[in-house]
Amino acid sequence: MAPAPGALTVAVVDDHPVVIEGIQTWLSEEPLVSVRHTGESSDVAPGIADVLVLDLNLHGRLVVDDIARLAAAGQRVIAFSQLTEQRVVLESLEAGACEFVAKNEGRAHLVNAVLAAAGDRPYVTPTAAGVLVGDRGANRPRLSAQERTALLWWFQSMSKASVARRMGVSVHTVDIYIRRARVKYAQVGRSAPTKADMLARAIEDGLVRPDDITGYESAAVGVG
Repeated sequence: MAPAPGALTVAVVDDHPVVIEGIQTWLSEEPLVSVRHTGESSDVAPGIADVLVLDLNLHGRLVVDDIARLAAAGQRVIAFSQLTEQRVVLESLEAGACEFVAKNEGRAHLVNAVLAAAGDRPYVTPTAAGVLVGDRGANRPRLSAQERTALLWWFQSMSKASVARRMGVSVHTVDIYIRRARVKYAQVGRSAPTKADMLARAIEDGLVRPDDITGYESAAVGVG
């Protein structure tokens, strides 16, 4: 069933009111989206909205660490910035941002990124694509520590509920970690739609070792 009008909620954090107003105008043209919160501080509670559009430079402070905190709690974050240096883009994505959108990339890219993030689908803007192509490690997605841990324990024949209890988070958050890892693999052209595919990718990249996984041979063949 398609989402109802306004069903996808967005929070916008930027220290320039004119930017906030511009984003609100852009998003108001998309009937599926409603803006739930606007503000100038990244000190927001995870779950404030389906997607948080976050300016990386707030009052002179780079807030990449806040992306990590929010993403670790399951919040989908889009980094939105005029800072497009390779280091900034990669650190934002590595911290757990679903996507990086440069402020000069315009309405279409931001709206598409919001819709993709809300649906846990990959979307790569020209800025992010340029950085990833130039990064020698771009073929290996940058998973956060929480994403790697969730994958490892999930691969060890644990249910998502068991992983959630062990990590001290909700099942929903574990599901977000796993889906976000899938999105990151898709973004680098290495789709992993099933659990077996994801396990194979993780072993290829050295994220886990075959002997970390009980019953690896049967799992790699038959788990979907």
